[in-house]
Amino acid sequence: MSLEAARKQNPLVTDGLPVPAPRKEPQIDTTVAHSARFWNYLLGGRDNYAVDRAAADQILLLIPSLRDTVRAERRFLIRAVQYLAGEARIRQFLDIGTGLPTAGNTHEVAQVVAPESRIVYVDNDPLIMAHARALLTSTPVGATDYVQADIREPDIILGEAARTLDFVQPVGLMLLGILNFIPDTDQAHAIVDQLLAALCPGSYLVISHPTAEIDGAAMREAMRFWNDSGAAPIVARSRQQLIHFFGGLELLAPGVVSCSRWRPDPSEIGVPAEVFHFSGVGRKP
Repeated sequence: MSLEAARKQNPLVTDGLPVPAPRKEPQIDTTVAHSARFWNYLLGGRDNYAVDRAAADQILLLIPSLRDTVRAERRFLIRAVQYLAGEARIRQFLDIGTGLPTAGNTHEVAQVVAPESRIVYVDNDPLIMAHARALLTSTPVGATDYVQADIREPDIILGEAARTLDFVQPVGLMLLGILNFIPDTDQAHAIVDQLLAALCPGSYLVISHPTAEIDGAAMREAMRFWNDSGAAPIVARSRQQLIHFFGGLELLAPGVVSCSRWRPDPSEIGVPAEVFHFSGVGRKP
């Protein structure tokens, strides 16, 4: 069959080779709360729907410290990226579970420290794609990119991220508030291990994750409400379980601790109050 005939029979043929059909992209569902929009609302953003605001307001009644936790996690992201781009001299970041653009996004923080930094964002919420332009701004000497994929698709993530990142050079792998959407712990470990295996020595793993270590009873009740709502189910893990994700890595001081207590800003007065999201940073030797 000639190439022209093949094209007429199958329009997804170019140069004699079939082109895979486009992946079916998820649709925006405004009837069920979504974590990215839920988080956006708690951070003071406007990219959310009534169902997200209602869920957040209900959970705030169950656990009033939620808003403090959300803000503490964002400040942790900023401090961790500042450390990686500064002292650790990391110039590439793979941020999975990006969420909707707000203040203090990974590329904004990294490129203030090192304008040549390259950042790839990954999320599965189609609303984020609609706002990706805000995430794709960059300094002239740096770069940003966006991949629409699920964390359960590490092969796709790594393949598409390679457009922008050079995996021969160290990468900061950011997994903030995302592993809790993988209820099966063995699966979560397998995903992290596969992502880390693609990164060279000198790369870093950054994790934040909800626990029941603080406000335990209220946290468990809030999670039951969320999971019963039809939203993507989540799970809390203990501090010890989170430490296991850093197996084989050099876990930086102070270890796995409440987000608010990971290298707090020296300007803060006193010891920061603990929040139920715990975090850690590890280096691949």
